[in-house]
Amino acid sequence: MEKTSKIYIAGHTGLVGSVLVRKLQSDGYSNLVYRTFEELDLTNQRAVADFFASEKPEYIFLAAAKVGGILANNTYPAQFIYENLQIQNNIIHQAYVSGVKKLLFLGSSCIYPRDCAQPIKEEYLLTGSLESTNEPYAIAKIAGIKMCQSYNRQYDTNFIAVMPTNLYGPNDNFDKQNSHVIPALIRKFYEAKTSGVPTVEVWGTGAARREFLFVDDMADGCVFLMNNFNPTKEQNDRGEIFVNLGTGTDVSIKELVGLLVDISGFKGDVVWDTSKPDGTPQKLLDVSRIRNMGWNSKIDLQTGLRLAYEWYSHSL
Repeated sequence: MEKTSKIYIAGHTGLVGSVLVRKLQSDGYSNLVYRTFEELDLTNQRAVADFFASEKPEYIFLAAAKVGGILANNTYPAQFIYENLQIQNNIIHQAYVSGVKKLLFLGSSCIYPRDCAQPIKEEYLLTGSLESTNEPYAIAKIAGIKMCQSYNRQYDTNFIAVMPTNLYGPNDNFDKQNSHVIPALIRKFYEAKTSGVPTVEVWGTGAARREFLFVDDMADGCVFLMNNFNPTKEQNDRGEIFVNLGTGTDVSIKELVGLLVDISGFKGDVVWDTSKPDGTPQKLLDVSRIRNMGWNSKIDLQTGLRLAYEWYSHSL
């Protein structure tokens, strides 16, 4: 990408999109394009076609998506599969129609089978059953990867995808009902600390293990891939158009809670509700492919959690 290239960030107000905008601006990219939902409904095929016809972006970061945790995925499965399919179908197809130079599709590590060998390699895609709690979302994301691969194969486009591990950081969704584990815990411990509540309840046993990537590292990795990863025809035929993005290390939820207890200064007791699900036992990505390209994450979990906690406490 040239510094003056027209770059469209789809989903610029969300956790992923907002940090991509910040990263691109800080790197000197000066011709960024984005629209709010009120300005452009990405599920509307005609509206998306008209946008591409008028704006003609050269590069696209496709970060727009309907996202949420276990509760949200279980409550709104139809919306998760419909809205995500509509968004990515419209943008990927119009990227081809309008001659976009390159598109990067943001996927999710939930695309992989529930009982994958660990760490999870890219080639494990479609080798087993998905985690049932987020299957509709995962199927939509898998369809997006295959759509990019298929357009590359038929139309010689340059569409790639990235599979980030669990993301967290500033501008996350801290909603009580629909948030992921880190923002949910940050909110719980902040509210308990500030209101003097003696206990904090956490779902599950704490045994599940997760990998977490700070959003600034995610944005850095995405820009790196946009500038450095151009799959060959042979790679595309093998399905090697997507790359895992993570830290290569994981922690138990119990260890995560311990870090947030220290960061928040909460002095009460943590109560584990073992009647609630742990979800997938472990999700750790194999990040050797992107490391071999020359990229590594920079922000460790404790530093990232402190930054996220401070951002939340100052945003209220």
